[in-house]
Amino acid sequence: MEQEYLEFATSIAKKAGEIMKKYFNENNGESYKNDNTIVTIADKEINSYLIEQVKLKYPTHSVDGEEEQFNQSNYVWVCDPIDGTAMYARHIPVAVFSLALVVNGESIVGVVYDVFTDNLYTAIKGKGAYKNGQKISVNNYSLTDKESVAHFDMFPSSEYNIYDAIKILGQKSYFVSIGSIIRASMCVATGDFTLALFPGTKHKNCDIAAVKVIVEEAGGIVTDLFGNDQRYDQNINGAIICNNNCFQEVLETLKIRTNNVF
Repeated sequence: MEQEYLEFATSIAKKAGEIMKKYFNENNGESYKNDNTIVTIADKEINSYLIEQVKLKYPTHSVDGEEEQFNQSNYVWVCDPIDGTAMYARHIPVAVFSLALVVNGESIVGVVYDVFTDNLYTAIKGKGAYKNGQKISVNNYSLTDKESVAHFDMFPSSEYNIYDAIKILGQKSYFVSIGSIIRASMCVATGDFTLALFPGTKHKNCDIAAVKVIVEEAGGIVTDLFGNDQRYDQNINGAIICNNNCFQEVLETLKIRTNNVF
């Protein structure tokens, strides 16, 4: 059944890519939500398309999209229609589509599609992670290895202040912020990045649900900022996305440098 779910998720991803390309170089109708985050016509159109398709194919399932929700179920299609909307709205080709099937809080199928490079990242729990059908894996770098690159996200409404921890970790590894936590997490899954840090909480399960299964099936670790596992059908406590070699060091640094909020 998981293979059928993956095929369904892949078909949605491809349609989402078409919609993203359709509006990318046009006036994409950008506007701002109550939390001051940006949304475009493409975000809404993709989210609505997903709900239409779930109603047709899996009417007892539910959808938790960043822009729109449908139904209540233990089987939840968790979607970020466009992660990196701020970049997308400015016609910068960084954004990706993300979709996961979450069953009883656990991500069992995940798909991320980067339409700008035509790279499709997929995973079924227990069956490995793939990029365009080729198996992928995280790297084994330590933070101090010269090849190590790390990513961080930060925004004014973050409940957790990770700046001090990034200052410490940034003395060991080269940090960047590319404008999409999901795209950065796929870099962790393929071994291009060593670490990604995400302080998101309210409704940010949409950002990490697919990341969870893809990165872990690639041999990595995905936890909340406390090092705990978490459900992906509800709000989350941020995320550490990394390889096994640097996880404990990152976790300890976060605990020490952010003890005022942890």
